[in-house]
Amino acid sequence: MKRLIASSVALLLISPAVSHAGDDGATIRRTSYGIPHVRATDYRDLGLGLGYAFAEDNVCMMADIVVTTSAQRSRWFGPDATTESGDGNLVSDLYHQRINQSGVIERALSQPSRQARDLVRGYVTGFNRYLARTGVANLPDARCRGAAWVRPITEIDVWRRVHQVAGLTGGEGFQDAVVGARPPGSPAPAKLVQRVEQRPGSNGIALGREATGGTGMVLGNPHFQWDDDWRFYQYQLTIPGELNVSGAGLYGVPVVAIGHNDRMGWTHTASDAQTVTVSRLALVPGDPTSYLVDGQAHRMTAEQVTVHARQTDGSVTPVTRTLYRTPDGPVVADPGLLQWTDTTAHVLRDANAGNPAVVDQWLAVARARSVPDLHQALVRHQALPWVNTLAADSTGSAYYSDVQVVPHVTDELRARCTTGPDVGLVILDGSRSSCGWGTDPDAVRPGVFGPARLPHLIRDDHVSNMNNSPWLTNPAAPLTGYPSIVGDVGTERSPRTRLGLDMIADRLDGSDGLGRPGFTLPTLEATMFGNRNLSAEEGLHAVVQLCQANPTLNGVDVREACATLSKWNGTGDIGERSRGAFFWRTFVNLARRPGIDFWLVPFDPADPAHTPRGINTADPGIGRAFADTVRAFANAGVPVDVRLDDVQHYEGIPIHGCRGPEGCFNVVSVPGAPRPLDQIPDVPHGTSFVMAVELTANGPRTSSLLVYGQSANQASPHHHDQAHLYVEKKWVSGRFSEQEIARDPNLTVHYVR
Repeated sequence: MKRLIASSVALLLISPAVSHAGDDGATIRRTSYGIPHVRATDYRDLGLGLGYAFAEDNVCMMADIVVTTSAQRSRWFGPDATTESGDGNLVSDLYHQRINQSGVIERALSQPSRQARDLVRGYVTGFNRYLARTGVANLPDARCRGAAWVRPITEIDVWRRVHQVAGLTGGEGFQDAVVGARPPGSPAPAKLVQRVEQRPGSNGIALGREATGGTGMVLGNPHFQWDDDWRFYQYQLTIPGELNVSGAGLYGVPVVAIGHNDRMGWTHTASDAQTVTVSRLALVPGDPTSYLVDGQAHRMTAEQVTVHARQTDGSVTPVTRTLYRTPDGPVVADPGLLQWTDTTAHVLRDANAGNPAVVDQWLAVARARSVPDLHQALVRHQALPWVNTLAADSTGSAYYSDVQVVPHVTDELRARCTTGPDVGLVILDGSRSSCGWGTDPDAVRPGVFGPARLPHLIRDDHVSNMNNSPWLTNPAAPLTGYPSIVGDVGTERSPRTRLGLDMIADRLDGSDGLGRPGFTLPTLEATMFGNRNLSAEEGLHAVVQLCQANPTLNGVDVREACATLSKWNGTGDIGERSRGAFFWRTFVNLARRPGIDFWLVPFDPADPAHTPRGINTADPGIGRAFADTVRAFANAGVPVDVRLDDVQHYEGIPIHGCRGPEGCFNVVSVPGAPRPLDQIPDVPHGTSFVMAVELTANGPRTSSLLVYGQSANQASPHHHDQAHLYVEKKWVSGRFSEQEIARDPNLTVHYVR
């Protein structure tokens, strides 16, 4: 009865909310699981509502983000502490202070549109309104309640966060190399705690009319950190007649990054394209801070970077480092390939440095109502950082694009200028000006490839990406001819990519057991959480045959492990049927060591979607790996038949899924080596926001899950409510239209004037 009364009151409020929202502020309507639907009449008030709602759920996380980007972690938490993601405070502060005092962000703020600036301005006002009304001493999250480091935020704080997101796979990942770069002969710096972080990954599938029977569908499945501020927040943003978009964005950036409107849906995956290069400098003899370009000497710029660090006695003292840069970027160094010697130094150049245009880019994507509109939006702004785009629309067109910010390094330049061994970085000869980045006439920014040189594909059947290069976006229409810095061609695909292609093919011919061929929204959902494991499908039977025929392998009794695997269903599901999954994960890790011929059938470029395959149990290394796995479990005190529930959890909630290197689509990145159960951490990374949307002529039909919930506050009812849904493979039904929002049984309405 109480719920019925509350729902009725909420419904009565809908009419004034619709007629007056935005006249003097914003209306925040929250539906089940705490999802805010913000409605206003202009971008400033839209930001006001979103900033207020986000603060209600994640005030401490935003305050922590601001402490990071304003280079004050050492001041408040000490220089030797680390964030949950492994960032050393002193490294983080020196890195971000160098950016802040350079003015690169402020100089770039002439780029954003008035709408983007208004959105950010409103977001700041909304966050600060919540903070002022609630008071720091009364914040609901104990992690920052009463904390001196919580303060009102500013517009530059948000733009710094935007810049941080744009550089996530670029400069952000080189923090320790930037801060640790010192000329030879300089005093060694105090020990710096280096950054440790999983690279973002994702799965994306876009389906056209031939795969669905007429509509377009999109599956978005980003893989991000769970335990730090690189989390997603879900919401809807509406300005009647101007913008109506629903989906999720990263904390602190007031736009929908993955989502849909009424006619078009899209997702992103981390691109294989490299967005940074390194220049190897030839130094002037006797002067390690000067370098030669075309025989002419140039002096590096020495930057005095000072941050403040709290000492053990509570005092705060300045810490100063001298960092170096050239016009291309900061000097970087590490103990391996990028050493700073008497003759050589290295400079990092990041194509996304000074790129605040991502806000306008995502606003333009949100306003696009068809695949052609979307492509034009990407071409017009060309500001996406480090991501592919996959989309579909209500006409049944499916779309893939890698139109983003990519350094203009042609294959000719790469062949002529690459120096040093191939270590996954493009390292160019910095002693020749002819080895610098070029520019295309159609490029929006200098130094990058224009959209015409970057791959895209429109299909009526399907496109997908699971973080490999664009080559097999659709195996029937391989993409080739793009620059190699975008990605390779004709090489082995990851097990996760191959499984994704299998999942699509098996659904299209109906061989997956989910019913008639072709995709529906329910079968798309079932495909996502099928938890298939490609390595188990390819080799579990052969490995069981091996251990059954050899009860003792390398002097180790393997009978119990063999019996466990013989009963395992070969998936990443949880419960009793998961016994064997964790053992298999560890075995696969060990069996893929160098020197073991793991695959029975090697990779064949003529059949890239189905090779390599099979596990080569004839290789003695496979038997040794099996025995080593049994021995490792025994040494760790972990039973070989441990359930996945007991080693893969989030705050006590069992989490299904498995690791990408095993050949899993629904990625959950729990370490594979066995260890005492009380030392196995909560899930640190993997499937985060999941969206399945069908674009019909009558509007979108959507299911979603934000696995870790809307709020990072453990006291919030929306902290892990969706994790419980995830356990049961249930979804949150999308509420997009006014009628759908009004019918939500848990609807609440809040006006922010």
